[in-house]
Amino acid sequence: MAGSVVVIDYGSGNLRSAAKALERAAGELGAGQTVTVTADPHALAGAERIVLPGVGAFADCMAGLAALDGMVDALGAAVLERGAPFLGICVGMQLLAERGREHRVQAGLGWIPGEVVAIAPDDPGIRIPHMGWNALESAGAGHPLLDGVEPGAHVYFVHSYRFACANAADVRATVDYGGPLTAVAGRDNIVGTQFHPEKSQAVGLAILRNFLRWRP
Repeated sequence: MAGSVVVIDYGSGNLRSAAKALERAAGELGAGQTVTVTADPHALAGAERIVLPGVGAFADCMAGLAALDGMVDALGAAVLERGAPFLGICVGMQLLAERGREHRVQAGLGWIPGEVVAIAPDDPGIRIPHMGWNALESAGAGHPLLDGVEPGAHVYFVHSYRFACANAADVRATVDYGGPLTAVAGRDNIVGTQFHPEKSQAVGLAILRNFLRWRP
């Protein structure tokens, strides 16, 4: 359906807050986009854009996604084959990796080469999880998701594991937390944020507006 934004519900929390932030961003754009939260893989076939939030452990989130019969295949058809713009949030971004190493090794979607590993700050006094506001820094070519977002803009993080991308070109923004961590990863029509745009106030809304008008 033209103008439809589907938020995938696979039991991973924070879905309603993400959906409400997307609805607000869509309303500000005035483009008539609708936001639907669903666990139905058939809803992806006609979606203009797809959002995969995520909270919790990598393996648990991947298991929740795989437990929805046909959802992983429907995601592949919509995003990889049809080219629908895709946004992963927090663990939803991490699931783009080939594997996660949180508690055990678990295969991910494998859409962006790399793996999810524990944050190991260079200062042992830095606390894990990385929780709270921190500054974004553009990396490489940046990304349309960050259009108009000034370097140093603060966004909200909650995570203990990081996405170690295999290719530097897939890292579109970083955050410094005892060393650089991937804050935005993306390639082609696929992008993810380690931080939570829905909790990042005006900057987060600007990022969501950019996603809703992004034409990869």
